[in-house]
Amino acid sequence: MTIADIDITHEDNGKNGRYVARLGDGPEAEMTWQRRDENTIIIDHTLVPDAYRGQGVAQKLVERGIADARASGTKIIPTCSYVVAQFKRHPEWADLLAK
Repeated sequence: MTIADIDITHEDNGKNGRYVARLGDGPEAEMTWQRRDENTIIIDHTLVPDAYRGQGVAQKLVERGIADARASGTKIIPTCSYVVAQFKRHPEWADLLAK
């Protein structure tokens, strides 16, 4: 499996949800979020199993969340430290930050 082959799914339970990358035969990486209001989510947690850290899995999760937010007109409040750092590294995402 390469990082390019990772399939990320989005689970939306209305008030919260997660992006999930299934890695190999069982482990999952995830990025969780909560809905603040109809147009805003709070990304509050990212977790990648130790064996897969440093391989770009978390970045793929964030990129999928960014793409979905852009497509739906959703704004983001990042509270997860990893996602906060990614927003700082990607000024082109600034339009997605909730005020």
